[in-house]
Amino acid sequence: MRAFDWVIYAAALGFILLVVFSLVPEAEAPAPPPPSIIAEEIGPLLPDPSPLDELVVVQTGPPQNGVGTAFAINSRGDWLTARHVVDGCSKVSLEVAPGNYVPVARVSLDDGHDLALLSTGRSPNPVRLDLTSPMFLGSEGYLVGFPQGQPGELASKLVGRSRLVTRGLREADMPILAWAEVGRTNGLTGTLGGISGGPVFGKDGAVRGVIVAESPRRGRVYTTAPQSVDAFLTTMGVPREAGPSDTFRIRNYGAASDTARRRLQVVKVMCEVGA
Repeated sequence: MRAFDWVIYAAALGFILLVVFSLVPEAEAPAPPPPSIIAEEIGPLLPDPSPLDELVVVQTGPPQNGVGTAFAINSRGDWLTARHVVDGCSKVSLEVAPGNYVPVARVSLDDGHDLALLSTGRSPNPVRLDLTSPMFLGSEGYLVGFPQGQPGELASKLVGRSRLVTRGLREADMPILAWAEVGRTNGLTGTLGGISGGPVFGKDGAVRGVIVAESPRRGRVYTTAPQSVDAFLTTMGVPREAGPSDTFRIRNYGAASDTARRRLQVVKVMCEVGA
């Protein structure tokens, strides 16, 4: 065999050996990602706020009579709701039973957040808050309150971040979370007006935010970011207590929501203007 043929065979053999060894799993395999960025099966971690986040613009007008939702955060009578539910109301009360209203003694507002603190002196069963755990896209959220003034709830999935821009009588710009609606109970149709101020529960029954806006055309509901609620409560110097909680699932979120309302963890807010 000629020397030239040996050169060809050696080159071919070297190429084959290179391919074989490159297929060995340990050969230059990339390092596994650190545990801190391994997302749950539901999706990746919620990204940080960005200037390119969707804008949700809400025009604020003169206050008027209406209803909303609030939930208890401790046993001393502190309730959390959305600011626009009670802003400008001359009288605010909580419905604790059909036709039975408890007057709100004090309404505390913070210009930096679309949140309000209502004080009544006692609240038997606060919710359990979780304002620090990481959030993942695709996480389940269950929004509970009194849409159209009646008990109702929605199932949703976390789809990303947005920014709430309010204009008119009050101007503000704050980060919020966007949830895509995936289900309703109790034959609820149409607008969700009245659910503002209500909590969004995670699967474990802990509250992750406060409902502040909706976009019926897009099938989305918006809540405060957990960090906004944490900052608001810290600014107000409000203690937090963990009350009883239930797991929420697609198959049972109507019953779990009814339990939260029956415990008076979630109540209806009545706003009267000029009373």
